[in-house]
Amino acid sequence: MSEDKINVKDVTPKEFNPKTHKTGGDRFNPGNRIYVRAASGIYQKLRNRMGWVFMLLFLLIPWIPYGDRQAILLDISKQQFSFFGTTLWPQDLTLLATVFVLSAFGLFFVTTFLGRVWCGFLCPQTVWTFIFIWFEEKLEGAANKRRKQDESPLTPALAIRKTLKHLGWGGVSLITGLTFVGYFVPIKSLMVDFLTLNTGFWTGFWVVFFSACTYGNAGWMRSIMCIHICPYARFQSVMFDKDTFIVGYDEKRGESRGPRSRKQDPKTLGLGDCIDCNLCVQVCPTGIDIRDGLQYECINCGACVDACDNTMEKMHYPKGLISFTTEHKLKGQKTDVMRPKLLGYGIVMMVISGFFMLQIKALQPMQLDVSRDRAQLSRMNPEGLLENTYTLKIINKTQQTETYHLSVNGLKDVEWYGRQKVTVESGEIFDLPISLGVDPFEMEQSILPIYFILERQSGKNKKSIKTESRFIGRL
Repeated sequence: MSEDKINVKDVTPKEFNPKTHKTGGDRFNPGNRIYVRAASGIYQKLRNRMGWVFMLLFLLIPWIPYGDRQAILLDISKQQFSFFGTTLWPQDLTLLATVFVLSAFGLFFVTTFLGRVWCGFLCPQTVWTFIFIWFEEKLEGAANKRRKQDESPLTPALAIRKTLKHLGWGGVSLITGLTFVGYFVPIKSLMVDFLTLNTGFWTGFWVVFFSACTYGNAGWMRSIMCIHICPYARFQSVMFDKDTFIVGYDEKRGESRGPRSRKQDPKTLGLGDCIDCNLCVQVCPTGIDIRDGLQYECINCGACVDACDNTMEKMHYPKGLISFTTEHKLKGQKTDVMRPKLLGYGIVMMVISGFFMLQIKALQPMQLDVSRDRAQLSRMNPEGLLENTYTLKIINKTQQTETYHLSVNGLKDVEWYGRQKVTVESGEIFDLPISLGVDPFEMEQSILPIYFILERQSGKNKKSIKTESRFIGRL
């Protein structure tokens, strides 16, 4: 047996000096409320602008018209999913599966490269939480003031401000619920029906349900969602490595921490650059102290970075004590950006994107399903011809009325009994019963493979599809 020693990593928690390390309440206890202090800086400006852009997209997309209908409508009741000029049916939902897989690998790629930037900058939970905090700051004051007010007896003036806050929360939640349901129900009729109290039970239920979820998650649960409920926080460590960009604290530069005046030289006091102002904790939406090291609760929103940079600027110290960095860089090592894992995720994304584009290219604006008459396989008609009966199901997947022509290949001198030219409304499933007659002496075998051909006559681009079936002679 080899006597080589196995290197063991010491994971013993570091003990900080209680004189310089301040801890708050139990942030893992859902009953302890976190009063988030407002922060300003480059990352908060970026987060606010990105949040507003994507929130406005969420609110405005259902109102985009396309012809005489809503451009994007996921009509579950009719099993039709409209995207501008294309209508997807349940059989086309492999596209949706591909989108989900691509989104998953996109999340893996971004997380491996930039950590939890999705959580900090784009996650609806974070965006709506900061919107709700904005109402608190405008109506109840800054974080310290809100904390003191909540610890004091309720006054009539405070009750009015809190009522206005909850009305604001409720208004944002209701708009969110209506908009979300508007992706599944035509939003114009939804708004009219909701305001006139004429919505159906289930439509009204889902509006109230999603409004209540928004109100509860962004107004009351907040960090509880990130710490206790969201699974992403738990499995993100699988994608992290020492070259992942995270929000990190430069311990070598910052320790030992402690208060001092601007005029004092920290080196003569035996102190690092951290003045222990605790602002990095006060602005954190999940209530963590980034100085304790990387924690799964950190959502990479950059609030602590901006707060610390502002403090460093006031103290005339270099910025970057807390920054978006990597574990390797904090240890003075080189960060390897183009590493195998990141490249692997990128290659997989490219392959899936190519497959998705092929699926889009192969998507047909119409569909033809053929079913035989199972009651009678074949019969002799009065004209002395072998006759088979079929039901052709034509689906118009476009957003306009289309005219189609039908034909069949694989039979000689075939007689077509029924309509060969049909007009189908947008999104309609048109059932067409037809029969085919063939001279029995022309039958080379008892069962012949045949192909029904559906050709689109209207529109600039002529399209045709074919569906296989069987013609059965005498058995």
